[in-house]
Amino acid sequence: MGKKVKKEAEPPPKDVFDPLTVESKKVATVVLMLNSPEEDILAKACEAIYRFALKGEENKATLLELGAVEPLTKLLTHEDKIVRRNATMIFGILASNNDVKKLLRELDVVNSVIARLAPEEEVVIHEFASLCLANMSVEYTSKVQIFEQGGLEPLIRLLSSPDPDVKKNSIECIYNLVQDFRCRATLQELNAIPPILDLLKSEYPIIQLLALKTLGVITNDKASRAMLRENQGVDQLIKILETKELNDLHIEALSVVANCIEDMDTMVLIQQTGGLKKLLSFAENSAIPEIQKNAARAIAKAAYDPENRKLFHELEVEKCLVSLLGSENDGTKIAASQAISAMCENSGSKEFFNNQGIPQLIQLLKSDSEEVREAAALALANLTTCNPANAKAAAEGDGIDALINTLSSKRDGAIANAATVLTNMAMQEPLRLGIQSHDVMHALLSPLHSANTIVQSKAALTVAATACDAEARTELRNAGGLEPLVELLCSKNEEVRRNASWAVMVCAGDEPMAVELCRLGALEILEEINVSVSRKNKFSEAAYNKLLNNYLSLKYSQTGYLSSSNIISDGFYDYGRINPGTKLLPLKDLCLQEPSDQRAILLINSRSSDVSPPPSTEDKSSDVGYGRSISSSSSLRRASKEKTNAGFGSPTEEKSEPTSGRNTAVSKSTTKEKGSRKGRGKKEEEKVKEEEEVAAAPKLTGEGSLEKEWFPPSDPDFCVYVYEVTKSILPITNIKEQIEVLAKYVAEKMGGKIPKEKLQDFSWELHISELKFQLKSNVVPIGLIKKGIFYHRALLFKALADKIGVGCSLVRGEYGRAWNEVKLMSESRKGVMGALPPLEVYIVDLMFHPGSLIKLRSREADHYRFL
Repeated sequence: MGKKVKKEAEPPPKDVFDPLTVESKKVATVVLMLNSPEEDILAKACEAIYRFALKGEENKATLLELGAVEPLTKLLTHEDKIVRRNATMIFGILASNNDVKKLLRELDVVNSVIARLAPEEEVVIHEFASLCLANMSVEYTSKVQIFEQGGLEPLIRLLSSPDPDVKKNSIECIYNLVQDFRCRATLQELNAIPPILDLLKSEYPIIQLLALKTLGVITNDKASRAMLRENQGVDQLIKILETKELNDLHIEALSVVANCIEDMDTMVLIQQTGGLKKLLSFAENSAIPEIQKNAARAIAKAAYDPENRKLFHELEVEKCLVSLLGSENDGTKIAASQAISAMCENSGSKEFFNNQGIPQLIQLLKSDSEEVREAAALALANLTTCNPANAKAAAEGDGIDALINTLSSKRDGAIANAATVLTNMAMQEPLRLGIQSHDVMHALLSPLHSANTIVQSKAALTVAATACDAEARTELRNAGGLEPLVELLCSKNEEVRRNASWAVMVCAGDEPMAVELCRLGALEILEEINVSVSRKNKFSEAAYNKLLNNYLSLKYSQTGYLSSSNIISDGFYDYGRINPGTKLLPLKDLCLQEPSDQRAILLINSRSSDVSPPPSTEDKSSDVGYGRSISSSSSLRRASKEKTNAGFGSPTEEKSEPTSGRNTAVSKSTTKEKGSRKGRGKKEEEKVKEEEEVAAAPKLTGEGSLEKEWFPPSDPDFCVYVYEVTKSILPITNIKEQIEVLAKYVAEKMGGKIPKEKLQDFSWELHISELKFQLKSNVVPIGLIKKGIFYHRALLFKALADKIGVGCSLVRGEYGRAWNEVKLMSESRKGVMGALPPLEVYIVDLMFHPGSLIKLRSREADHYRFL
């Protein structure tokens, strides 16, 4: 046999690259390797990048700058399991960087990461994919992406993973996601409560804590609370609270319990298991503010149930809550105040807080925290509602000043609650006076201008409660509070409209306020509201009537009717008929107008003639209008005094007003005193006095610094009328006789009896025109008219009847007609025993047969009114 020859090894193919082992010390080089097609290189490069990223935030930023994120996103879906795993691990670490998260959202990698949560993937991939989603879910945009791409379901499934890191990352991501209400709703559909409850049994505190936090969010929904109860979740929560070793979980567990108490069935279950006593124990004994806060929150929610309030009251929860008000933690103070608000429904608790609690709550109104002030104001609002004793205690505890300061708070709730307390206080007159002394009207301006309807409503109600006297109303008007109040009448909110109407009704309690409110358009707005069936309310109707009844000049011009309860006072003027919605100018503006061809404006004024318009430096002998000269009023005053001296004695010689009300009587001694003052010496003194007044006028005008208050034109003759009817007619005891005598008196002063056939020849128009020319004004005092027809006489009769307490109405007819209606007992029923006889309405004849009474529904009455 021949010798065997050794076979030579075949050389490698020429087109194959020889293996090369490279050691790289630059991360940039490794990043470039992420684009390699070789799986082994990709796996090793990813592994190296993962270790680099773990070292700190600067390294993550470096990888972002080198452009490592884009190629890594492609590796998430690589066919090789190792490459896919290593790339997922890198993203789990990188996603904690904010800039990386932003880029990941732009690259839309969420779907690829969610795909890594599939059951067939390795546990390590599950861990880092869930970590990546947990980091990204902190931001709202990423939450939306995860939810919309179906990430919630696989995350819930991973709560049952055997790996604790997977559980921790998954529950953390779910906690972030359920901050959005859509995720919470989906969570219920996916039956997530049982696996979350299972996490409470974990041996890892962080997992238990995250599970409790998640339950604390989702149990805000009723359906989730029901699921928690059905899955025995309440028992687990109570066990955690009873276990001292788990005290680090007590804060969150109490938060969940507080939510669950809102559900009645769950609350009953907690009550049966002794949970309420446990809550009270935590609130009393714990030294941890957060535990106290959550326990107080739970007590507050539980106290909305009457049975629980009763139980808490028996356990003396009030003492515990008062002590919590002194906590240094603002959250605890807020929770305790809210619990006190809830306990106020129990009368016994309200009485307890009268001595203990109210002073502490008033101190909290002075806190720097707006939230604390709001909660304290809410507690005080509930404590003082329907409880005068507590309202008084709040005022005595220096609460008024603190409450008024709270009206300028930045939180609407604090303002509304403070306004409610002030309203409750104002129900008692002494407290109302105290509130008014603290300049409450200025403080209410800002709430009245608020955009919040609750604040608007409460502020308007406070105005209604505090503006009960003329001084307070004047203060409100001077502060500019009427304008926003009138604007609130136009609110679309029903409660705001109602309370604003209420406030307007109260503010319209006197004529100056009623005039101002009408000037601001309140009457037109209320009229429009009352036309609407859906918008009107009892207060809008009452406010409308109150405005008219306290602005009789406008009422008579618009409606043509004044009832017997509408008492004409000084300053009333009859402008004539105006259409609804037409503005009626104030008396001052009308007095300062030049005379025109319009009908005379009739003025009622029985104020002393010594109060006259400001003097002027113009020609003393000329007859100029009101507010420009004293000459005309002086001459009228002198004429009146001369006329009076021949009769009863002048009531205008005294500076005090002789007739200030409906029933006025002047004593005989006063008459005698006035009669004794007649004589030449008195007239000379008056003349000297008037010359001194005129001489002083240029000085006042020249200085320009003294501006006298404007007064309506005086009417000495009407003052005489009032004096005479008070002296001669008021003492008459028979009402019918009073009416007849007064009617004859009025007719006598207005030109006497006018036969029907001579009515056309009665030249009253020329007489009125002469008065207007003499006064240089359209406003004519009623006493100056000596020739008057129907509407002159009817107005004078009504004005004098009101002065002496004779009830009559004033009705405006057509074509210059007006008449007075009175109610008298039927003659046919007088003397009949039994029920009160009916009253019949009569028209008082002041023209044709002065003093005669005509039955309202008769041909004679129709003739008097229309023919």
